[in-house]
Amino acid sequence: MLHIGIALLLCVGADFTRDWERLRQAQPEGYVCGRARKIIVDGKLDEASWVKAPWTREFQDIEGSARPKPRFRTRAKMLWDDEYFYVAAEMEEPHVWGRLTKHDSVIFQDPDFEVFIDPDGDRQNYFEFEMNALNTGWDLLLKKAYIDGGPALNEWEIPGLKTAVHVDGTLDQPTDTDRSWSVEIAFPWKVLAEFSKQKAPPNEGDIWRVDFSRVEWQIEIRDGKYTKVPGTKEDNWVWSPTGIIDMHRPENWGYVKFTKKDSKQNFQPKRDPGVEKLLAVYYAQKAFQEKNKHWARSADELGVGLSGANLQTSEKGFTATLGKVSLREDGLLTRAE
Repeated sequence: MLHIGIALLLCVGADFTRDWERLRQAQPEGYVCGRARKIIVDGKLDEASWVKAPWTREFQDIEGSARPKPRFRTRAKMLWDDEYFYVAAEMEEPHVWGRLTKHDSVIFQDPDFEVFIDPDGDRQNYFEFEMNALNTGWDLLLKKAYIDGGPALNEWEIPGLKTAVHVDGTLDQPTDTDRSWSVEIAFPWKVLAEFSKQKAPPNEGDIWRVDFSRVEWQIEIRDGKYTKVPGTKEDNWVWSPTGIIDMHRPENWGYVKFTKKDSKQNFQPKRDPGVEKLLAVYYAQKAFQEKNKHWARSADELGVGLSGANLQTSEKGFTATLGKVSLREDGLLTRAE
């Protein structure tokens, strides 16, 4: 979502200082993902494994709890086995509709459900998948986040992907009231491992960065058809809020912990203080470069205390390092072995 909007934002100038203030106040969600048995991808979520799996918390506005509560409930579940990472979601909706039927269309122009996966949490080479109520999908690979120059590779595909939709009501029928629609997705581990340093399928206790978004439009019925209300923007409801209207900030996505044990165990992740310090430097450098057209060479020039971090700068970029963790100007977050 927001691909076109982010490109425009970068053209006119971004307020990176404001972004960081909002990002650091958002607390990422956590989820313990248990093992699946005998999953049939049909969108119904009625297998024993799905019934047992816990729901995520209800989705919030992308900017967090300070914004109005979403009009309709959205929640998700996750499972895994040796072949797939399974994602399911249930979305309350009195009017289920969709228009786009061509693969790799800009799906968020319809009401949609979106999945974001950064297996190794390095903020690069992450995956996005969107689908609507017609089971039309859009899969793409992000080499880097949009604020770091992208690009999004729309030609990238997910061989072996399985998806399904179930509508509790009638699709694209304005004369009645629906209850909900649900999606079920099976991501092959082979594809998810392609650009990741993480093992896939994961080991016991491995943690991946994952987030979900639902795009909803305000509609009215005109001449017996669904029509977007003029002058209104889409709603963005998410599992783990980023704090700003941009899903492409992987540092604020949720933490998914994989286990073969009880998936209902509590998991509340905490922010890594070292990574937080490096992100503070990263966003300060982005703001400095936007204003001065070059990277700051020292903490004094940057105007941000490095708090023990080491800053190395060249004409092309910078690397901020704290202990075994480093963050570059292109957003790459790395941890030394």
